Amino acid sequence: MGLSGVQQFLWAGCFATNCVLLAVLLLRKRAASFPAFTSLIVFCIARTIVLFGIALHFPIKSKPYFGTYWSFAYVNDAILPVVFYELARHVFCPTGTWARDTRHAFQWLITGSVFLALGLTLLASPSSTRWYQTYLLRSNFFITVLMSELFLGMMVLAASVGLPLKTHVARIAQGFGISALISVVLQGANNYFGLGHGRHMYALIANAEGFSTLAFVSFWIVTLWQEAPAPRELPDAMLMQIYTLQRRVENDLVRIRNWRRS
Repeated sequence: MGLSGVQQFLWAGCFATNCVLLAVLLLRKRAASFPAFTSLIVFCIARTIVLFGIALHFPIKSKPYFGTYWSFAYVNDAILPVVFYELARHVFCPTGTWARDTRHAFQWLITGSVFLALGLTLLASPSSTRWYQTYLLRSNFFITVLMSELFLGMMVLAASVGLPLKTHVARIAQGFGISALISVVLQGANNYFGLGHGRHMYALIANAEGFSTLAFVSFWIVTLWQEAPAPRELPDAMLMQIYTLQRRVENDLVRIRNWRRS
């Protein structure tokens, strides 16, 4: 197989924690609320099983393993935007309707994030010996930067417009945002050192990403197992204001009906 002791630990650890997280999502009935996020965890478990099976028969530096690994990486990158949209709908569209100001700000967040990530990717100059290595490093850097901007931007936007983040949504978004931000730093180092300086530095950065993933999956296990806190009750003054507004609306509707009948 050709894996170091640290790599074997990370491989087994990430697989085990993903299985535990999936069990938490199912047992605590969170999967129905977050189907895209649950699908991502199922995909990560299946990916580990397939790659482990390939690694039993081929070295990890072989073409079969290399091609399968990067194919799975791009599938993972395709699922992440779906997870982001799922969380955004929980935050900004809990009733099924987007507020106009929020929708425009959300669109600007996506557009700005894409252009900024693209610009940073074009500025990056990965150290590599072959063209496809440059492409793989740059594409991985692009999606990492984009996801960090989107998840962190979503939390900032929610706070700025006064929209509360539900506890479970907040924990998932925080995990993705901070984890992606750490990955941006590591991928930046990856782009600097690349594969042109040998695989030792590349392996160290990959191990650091593995420990980061292990930490945030463990964070999700703990926080998603817990029940969300009950919503705070509205103050009496605010309840009175809502009651008064409701009565005014009812009176206005009565006047409108009487006017139309006359």
